[in-house]
Amino acid sequence: MKKIIIPILAILTLGACNQAPKGEVMARAVPERADDFVFENDLVAGRFYGKALEGNPTSPGIDIWVKLPGKLVADEWYKGAMEDPDFYHHDHGGKDCYKVAVSLGGGASAPLICDTLRYPATNYRSYEILEQGPGKVVFVLHYPEWEAVPGTTVALDKKVCVKPGTYFCDVEDTYTFSGAETLTIAAGINRHPAQETIENELCGTDRYAIWERASDQSIEPESGMLGVAVVMKGAHWAGASTDGVHGLCTKQIRSGETVRYSFGSCWSKGNIKSCEAWFETVKKQ
Repeated sequence: MKKIIIPILAILTLGACNQAPKGEVMARAVPERADDFVFENDLVAGRFYGKALEGNPTSPGIDIWVKLPGKLVADEWYKGAMEDPDFYHHDHGGKDCYKVAVSLGGGASAPLICDTLRYPATNYRSYEILEQGPGKVVFVLHYPEWEAVPGTTVALDKKVCVKPGTYFCDVEDTYTFSGAETLTIAAGINRHPAQETIENELCGTDRYAIWERASDQSIEPESGMLGVAVVMKGAHWAGASTDGVHGLCTKQIRSGETVRYSFGSCWSKGNIKSCEAWFETVKKQ
């Protein structure tokens, strides 16, 4: 299938013609809402931040949205946001209630150098849709080169595969860099200890999961619980970051190598209603 390569500046001209076909999965750029890039299946949804949001925030973090199982809701929520910017912060059978800010959010990755995550200097700047149908959508987001530390420059191509019927999305992050022979890459999730976080490393080195109260309640109180997890087969280490902000899985790579992992989430108002059920789901992933 022919690749579709679109710089973010061109996204603004696409409008309605960029709507995803109806089906069980979708992913698309959202020029009408600050250059977001949204993805969704019948169980989970989320977005990546684009150029128009840089500075508010500039972050690679995945903003996960919770929702009831069943229909796709992202287009409906974005349409509502055209009249009420806080539309998807209110409960319409789901909502945006997970706080990302400048972090890895619900499953992004970044170089980990001297125990510090070195985030991209920009949000994603262009994308490719490699495959798009009712049974699978695959896209790539491009983060242009940045200086991770003095003398070391890094660029990232993030490939994400979304399939129906699962709480997890698969990722292939390809890092190219100069100024270092190897880099440690950390994929992880933003923990919110003030939200009564329960963590479970699942007695291994390849996954990290949490269960906590909604962390973004600035618009509307939320009584539900969220499960968030990252799974990296072949990881060298998994655990909490030294500052306690993230749960991480790490792997050391050379330039041009790909880091493969999965990120997932759930909502207690859906089918997974307890931390035990969520941790068991993560264990089987």
